[in-house]
Amino acid sequence: MGSVKDLTVLESPSREHPGRGRFAFSDRYSVFDWGEMPDHIPQKGEALCIAAAYFFEKLEKIGIPTHYLGLVEEEQAKYLSQVNIPVNIMETKLYRVLKPNLTDNGIYDYQIYQQEKENFLIPLEIIYRNSLPQGSSIFKRLKKGELKPEDLGLTEMPKEGIDLNRPYLDVSTKLEASDRYLSWQEAQDISQLSEQKIAEMNAITLRINQMISKEAQKVGLKNEDGKFEFALDQKKNIVLVDVLGTLDECRFTYHGMPVSKEIARLYYRKSDWYQEIMKAKEKNHANWKQSIKKGPKPLPARLKQLISIIYCAFTNEITGKEWFKGTPSLAGTLEEIQNFI
Repeated sequence: MGSVKDLTVLESPSREHPGRGRFAFSDRYSVFDWGEMPDHIPQKGEALCIAAAYFFEKLEKIGIPTHYLGLVEEEQAKYLSQVNIPVNIMETKLYRVLKPNLTDNGIYDYQIYQQEKENFLIPLEIIYRNSLPQGSSIFKRLKKGELKPEDLGLTEMPKEGIDLNRPYLDVSTKLEASDRYLSWQEAQDISQLSEQKIAEMNAITLRINQMISKEAQKVGLKNEDGKFEFALDQKKNIVLVDVLGTLDECRFTYHGMPVSKEIARLYYRKSDWYQEIMKAKEKNHANWKQSIKKGPKPLPARLKQLISIIYCAFTNEITGKEWFKGTPSLAGTLEEIQNFI
């Protein structure tokens, strides 16, 4: 069970072979690495599942390997075109998750990856950035000196909303208590991937980014940034895993307005709870949640309803099919959301 998806293992993966499992997309959501938030967003699970299947099948057509096996309806894995109603279960191949060991001094030990060579989740998240919208973590890292404008292909400190001349690729940890940005050398060291595999993974990331951007443009959205996860299969090939192209994996905007779970992020950034999280992460990266005294308050009821509409409208419009009958348009819903954020 994750913060958003629940996993049922049908066949366990091994060193030699991938397994098979089913993801149940829930109505839960998570922000700031907190885990399950107090609210559930109605119909979010079905909307995410259908949108993800749409993008997985797009990748299949252009020859990018993924772990996707189909949507589950009546206990059978089917292509999207064969499914008649919104479903929230997806069948996929499974790869081993090899967790790094957390040492007594709070450092993660990735030695296990020195022995393992195939059939495992790569312990990295690859982030693409086409622009630097409001709320991008890039600004905080620039302020701290962790990044320089030159790293982004810029000659001066950027302003919010700037488009980058070319996509900037970031990398972070995937299996630690809180995601931690890495240099590409650090990423190679902990994953034990060759330079060639890192370059291949990045090339695939750029191809997928381009595809998502084109799809988003068709419905009037801008693909600001997003993240991908990958595995090595039994032949040491790079395979896209988890989910892509959804409102949880990508930051889309509509004329500058967020069309993603960034809506909830922006709302909670004004809270004392968020400020406490930021301070705790700075003091103790590995065990920061233990020092948080109070959890987040629920969303306002109307904002929760509007976020639900956004998920359903996005899936309707990106797939070109009315999966969720009577759902208002993205554009109209976003106008009301603006009052909250």
